[in-house]
Amino acid sequence: MSQTDSQDHAPVFQLKGSMLAITVLELAYNDLEGLDRQLAAKVAQAPNFFSNTPLVIALDKLPANQGNIDLPALMRVCRQHGLRTLAVRASRIEDIAAAIAIDLPVLPPSGARERPLEVEEKKPEKPPEPVLQPTKIITTPVRGGQQVYAQGGDLVIISSVSPGAELLADGNIHVYGPMRGRALAGIKGDRKARIFCQQLSAELLSIAGQYKVAEDLRRDPLWGSAAHISLSGDVLNITRL
Repeated sequence: MSQTDSQDHAPVFQLKGSMLAITVLELAYNDLEGLDRQLAAKVAQAPNFFSNTPLVIALDKLPANQGNIDLPALMRVCRQHGLRTLAVRASRIEDIAAAIAIDLPVLPPSGARERPLEVEEKKPEKPPEPVLQPTKIITTPVRGGQQVYAQGGDLVIISSVSPGAELLADGNIHVYGPMRGRALAGIKGDRKARIFCQQLSAELLSIAGQYKVAEDLRRDPLWGSAAHISLSGDVLNITRL
């Protein structure tokens, strides 16, 4: 592998935090195009991370065989990504001369320890886990005018349901007795909800907003029988239980 190929895959720079909270951009290669790409990638991770950040450009770690760097062009690349150059850290005569030529302060090579400055990526928030509610079980008759709602789960009636009573459930509805009132399952849009009853004599049946009223139900062959109601497309299907 050639030196150029290795440079394409290796980091062109490291960002380090100094004791004075000034960011130090330490160049490893004289590659302004690569620097531009990698800074753009950092900004994509955290768009406001480099907003008007004071910067010291460190040239003292550049290998001797990298040649002279275009300092004004380097500063322009940094400025495009929100980095404001305050000074240059350099040891080579040509780098010091380039900085003096544009009236940029020159700092001596640093022997202080610096830590790499990492950009933290914002992790996507996990959707909340669904809260499963226990099945609501009613063991007494549901009288006319009563409304029973099973929020977040199924509703089981182990008795009869009188005319004028209303059963509501986010899930399924089971009636182990005559069903003469109204039963509305999947009321929050669950199209897989079902209704089960031992004796179909309902005033209204509904699943996920699709319904049949008593006039339609009385014409069904299973009127008065044990039935299983499900939703297919926009049609309520009534089958033998």
